[in-house]
Amino acid sequence: MIRHIVGWNFKENIEDKEAAAKEIKRVAEAMVGKIPGLLELKVIINPLKTGTVDIILNSLLESEEALAGYQVHPEHINLGTNYVKPVTCNRACFDFVEN
Repeated sequence: MIRHIVGWNFKENIEDKEAAAKEIKRVAEAMVGKIPGLLELKVIINPLKTGTVDIILNSLLESEEALAGYQVHPEHINLGTNYVKPVTCNRACFDFVEN
């Protein structure tokens, strides 16, 4: 199994960051069951002030092949293009094998 974690900060000029976060969460979490090999996905939108990112996507996939398929799946492309990229910056990603 592969754990795929991505974090972003919101761009400074985004007026309603809470609404943007809720919309990203809604669209992202709806991808489970639509993308082969995507077992779970949770978006965390309520960080503590001690954190360094505003929003985290935490997902679990069956394999590295499933991760590769997820990256190019139309649902994932839609999420990035229409919901994430317009409002975020400073993307950080960490993928690892989870036992």
